[in-house]
Amino acid sequence: MENKKLGILVVDDNQSLRELLETILKNRYRVITAGTGGEALQVLNEDEVNIVLLDLRLPDCDGLDILKIMKEKYPDVEVMIISVVKDIDMVVRAMKLGANNYISKEFDSEEVLALVEKIEEKIAEKRERDYLKGELEQYSGLDLILGQSMVMRQVEETLRKIAPLPTTVLLLGETGTGKKIMARYIHQKSHLSNKQFVTLDLSTVPDNLLESTLFGHEKGAFTGAYKQRYGKFELADGGTLFLDEIGCLKYDMQSKLLRAIQDKEIERVGSSKALKVDVRLIVATNLDLTESVRKGEFREDLYYRINVIPMKLPPLRERLEDITEFVRYFMDKYNKRFRKNVSKITDAALDVLKNYNWPGNIRELENLIERLVAINDNNVISQEDIPVEYYLFDKKTGEDQESMLQKACDTFERNFILKTLEDERWSRTRTSNTLGIPISTLKYKFNRLQIYDILAQRKKLSRRARNPRNILL
Repeated sequence: MENKKLGILVVDDNQSLRELLETILKNRYRVITAGTGGEALQVLNEDEVNIVLLDLRLPDCDGLDILKIMKEKYPDVEVMIISVVKDIDMVVRAMKLGANNYISKEFDSEEVLALVEKIEEKIAEKRERDYLKGELEQYSGLDLILGQSMVMRQVEETLRKIAPLPTTVLLLGETGTGKKIMARYIHQKSHLSNKQFVTLDLSTVPDNLLESTLFGHEKGAFTGAYKQRYGKFELADGGTLFLDEIGCLKYDMQSKLLRAIQDKEIERVGSSKALKVDVRLIVATNLDLTESVRKGEFREDLYYRINVIPMKLPPLRERLEDITEFVRYFMDKYNKRFRKNVSKITDAALDVLKNYNWPGNIRELENLIERLVAINDNNVISQEDIPVEYYLFDKKTGEDQESMLQKACDTFERNFILKTLEDERWSRTRTSNTLGIPISTLKYKFNRLQIYDILAQRKKLSRRARNPRNILL
């Protein structure tokens, strides 16, 4: 999920107060100001605003009327009232209309930041809930998560055994294989399903904030700690904590995490008091932790502590028989979103997808289907609709001696040539002219970059696509 600065709109007819609030907030937030209700509504219509600090007494309208419009047109925007003491009745009415909180005009900077931070936490929690809801809808039901392949049936068998148990699970798998969805599924099928499910992607948290994010902090523990804050362990107490990308955890933090797991207690930053916590832990990584242990990058004792029940999620290239089911689901999903009726995909198009290596796994497949549905005008996805780069496939999973840099260069060059070839309607003469290279050089590149293989595969599948019986779904 994206972590860009929240947008705060300050609405007050007092320019000095607007400038003061902007000065207090601008280091941590993106601040916009407005002096009237009309200006405020224009900003909301044109800019991305998450929080509004609203004065109820505006020169052009009643602040309560503006609040009502805001909550009707922009229900996700959180509103905090700026008031004077004599406005207390209006504040009460504003709270009933959906305002989040209020602050007196005789405020200090710490008070403002503390209240805004509280609203920020509420927004973050809502985003997390919405994200997880979307993720679960994306793979609605266990059958869709697991598919019908033999390798996933084995995963299903293990899942059904371990989900009810209060033990630590280590999810292993490449990026895009559905580790977070699986963690959520385990939580839902456990005895903690009615408790909180808290997640943290360790790779997204700056090193200097990681301890505070995990264990919380006391007010004044460090610069910017304006109030006491709970960490993920406390927030998950009694429920499930999912730590994604645990292989990214710095070595010095690993010992503190080990203690939290081992002793079931934590210390907030700035405190020496031990707090008991009880969480069901699920962790995930796309790294080889045994290799990290061997290199001294990951603590061996922590590895054994989290490796109670390891579960490997196979990449999509090892479960190609599940692609048809995923394609059907993603077509339905994006037909609804884009109000389309792309209801069929040809066998030839499916063959292309089943011969591709899918380095981005399920996530990459979804992105492709989203694109194909969005731009399709024929209600059928054909082999010609598949971008040319998907015709290159290599199902080998062993180590390649070729350098990563060379692979990247070859991939770029291959895709560039294929795109030019497609633009020139598959004419090699026109392609060589456009690229500014002799036809002999182009043929050499065709050989070296396996483009002849791609074209042969495309020609073969085109013949199948012309057969009207080759329609699936």
